This record gives sequence, structure tokens and C-alpha cells, in this order.
Amino acid sequence: MKNLTEIHVVGGKSLAGNISIQGSKNAALPMMAAALMHRGLSILKKCPKISDVFCMEEILKNLGAVTWWEDHDLYLDCTNADKTEIPGEFTRRMRSSVILLSAILARNHSCRMGYPGGCVIGKRPIDIHLMVLKKLGAVIREEKSGLKGKCTGFTGEYICFPRVSVGATQQAVMASVLAEGETVLENCAREPEVVWLCRFLKSMGANIKGEGTKQIRICGVSRLESGNFVIPPDRIVAGTYICAAAAARSEITLSRVPVEEMKAFLEVYQKIGGQYYGKSGTLKINGREACRPVPLVQTEIYPGFPTDLQAPLMAVLTGNPGESVIQEQIFEDRFGSACQMRKMGAHIEITGNRARITGGFPLRGTEVEAGDLRGGAALVLAALMAEGETCIRGAELIGRGYEHICEDLKALGCRIWQSGTRKKEYE
Repeated sequence: MKNLTEIHVVGGKSLAGNISIQGSKNAALPMMAAALMHRGLSILKKCPKISDVFCMEEILKNLGAVTWWEDHDLYLDCTNADKTEIPGEFTRRMRSSVILLSAILARNHSCRMGYPGGCVIGKRPIDIHLMVLKKLGAVIREEKSGLKGKCTGFTGEYICFPRVSVGATQQAVMASVLAEGETVLENCAREPEVVWLCRFLKSMGANIKGEGTKQIRICGVSRLESGNFVIPPDRIVAGTYICAAAAARSEITLSRVPVEEMKAFLEVYQKIGGQYYGKSGTLKINGREACRPVPLVQTEIYPGFPTDLQAPLMAVLTGNPGESVIQEQIFEDRFGSACQMRKMGAHIEITGNRARITGGFPLRGTEVEAGDLRGGAALVLAALMAEGETCIRGAELIGRGYEHICEDLKALGCRIWQSGTRKKEYE
């Protein structure tokens, strides 16, 4: 997927088969950063081989870590990861690079890094990240070229987040686990990715209580031990493939599905007529009757409907007769894929943070451009419903979060291929 630039899809074919869900992107990245805080070897099992993970791996190597892969197990030897500067060429590629500030400052007491980048889906300020680090004892300077930080050692503090932020919660947790004294964090993000980071750190010897609630208490320890952890399955990838079954009016089977983390999404999936059966992480997905409109879906912080599945759901709703409304409450500029779907014949009207979808009009294959990771995946789903061939350009953005979307959908019967491969190999 590293060289992915275009995806071609010929729509109109139903899906069938069984695929397994990859490891979670949003769980893996902060765990990779946390591995820096142990001066030795850590192992992340079932780690997704996606471009964001490869980028984070390059950053760690640039800091002095030695890394290698054994199948999907990523080994991170951070014994000599004593460098303190991360060039902007790395940080501009993904916003989650900002999470490295706490890890590097806790370990090496100094850090210089370029400003974080990533997908263009609206304002994603890092002000809370910097507030947290300053309250815990760091001195941070915002310069034209990036961020410069120093810290002789973090000290426990009481911090109430002014707004819920997954990244800032993770930043605070990582800065606090080696801090002197106790840290109390209020108004914390409750997302599974925060919980998984805390569990990873606890497996390394951190003293953390309350993860998954609005208050997290951390008593600092003097050192962390080696981490050896299994990356959980990716709830957003699972949701995307459930949307694929709905878009193609098909039945598929998914294994390694984090059902408990997906309740809000699955409720909406059932409202549009979708069905699912199963247990122990294996679901039989029946999207044959997933053809109803939904009056209103609002994205919310966890445990509400996830913003990362807003665009894939929109793609499905373009094929459902009737009027549906999606209200985006997390990011103010996350309807970028809507104008691309309109090129395909979708009837979508954007007013502020609301998208009004009048579904049931036939889609036609054409050339579209992925503007962000999840919006790009949504265009692949729209292409499943379209008549003829769709070319999705900018597909390298999709490779930031989906390890093998072409191979997975091909295994389910989709006529799909990526640039650099022969079309007949995917038919």
C-alpha cells in the first residue's frame, strides 16, 4: 500500500466471503511513541502495515531506535533512541506525530519537532497538548519552524481539559506516567484508543486508574519495563467494511470485529435496515436490506457515532431512497468527499455542518479525488454502487489507515485494482 496512488473500481457486483480486520491505526501510533519511554525492546503484535505506521517507524529510527518486522509483529529497540529532533518532513505527514512530545521530553528532556500535519478536515489545534505539557513542567516555545521543548522532569498536577480531546488525553497520560507524584486528569476522552494506550503503559509498569472514564489518576513511577502487547482490531476499518456490505446489498463475514466499541455505529446500521449476527468477534453482516434513509445522524465524541465513519455512511445513504441528514459535530470541514460523490451523480446538499442526502439516484463511474483518509475510503464504497468504472486518485491517503483495502474487497468479489497492477489480475 505504500505506493498506492490510484484505485480503480467497477461497480455493480455483490460481495461475499470472509475477511479479518487489521490492527488499529489509532491504537498503534501512540503505543509506538510510548515505547520510547523504555530504554530497551518492546513488541507490538498484529501491528497494521500502513503508511502512518511506517512514518512513525521512520521517526523512531531517526531518533536512534532499531526496528524490524516479523510478519505483523513490530519490534522496537529504543535502547539508544537518544536524539531529540524530528524533522518537519516527518511531522507534516501525520498529525499524531505531536504525541511524541511527551515521550521524548520524559526520556531525553529536550525535543524539537516540526508542526504536525495530516488530513485536511478542519482545524485541529494542538493548544491543549501544549497546555498539558506546560502544566506538568515543560517549557514549550512555538517557533516559525516548529516546536521546541525542554523539561528537567515532569511533576504531577491536576488538569481539567477545557474540551474533550483524544490526543491531548493521551499526551497527558504519557507525560504523567514517569512524573513525580500524582496526576489527576478531568474531562478525559473515553475513546477505546485512550483505554488501549493506558493498558499498554500498565503492562509496562505504569500506575493508571480510571481509563475509559472522565477521570484518570496516574501515580508516577521511576521507570517503565519492556512492552509486549497485541494491537486491538481497528473499529473504523470494521465499520468501513460493514458499510461496504450495505452499499453493495451483500452478505459478508468479518472476523476480529471489536463489537463492544462499535455500538453507536451498529445502531445506525440497524436503523437503515442492516443486520448482523455472531459472537466472539466474528460477525455475519447482512446488508441486503440496508436501504432505508435515516432522519438524523450526529457525530459525537465516544461513545457516540464516530466522525471517522461519517463519510462511509454518507456513501451508503446516497443509494438509499429518501432523505437522510448527517450533522458533523467534531470537525468543521469534513464533508470533502460529498462534492466528489456529486460528480458521480449523488444528490447531497451541504449547509454549514449539515449534509442533506437525497438517496436513490443512480451513481455513475467517473474520476474522483480523495481529499482525506476516510473520505477516500467512502469514495471506494460509492464506486461499489456506481455503474461503470471509477478511478479514485490521491489514494495514497487511503493507505494511511487501510492496510489492504484492494485485496480485502477483491477477496469479497469486488472488481478492484490499484495503480501499478494489471486490471485482469483483479477481475
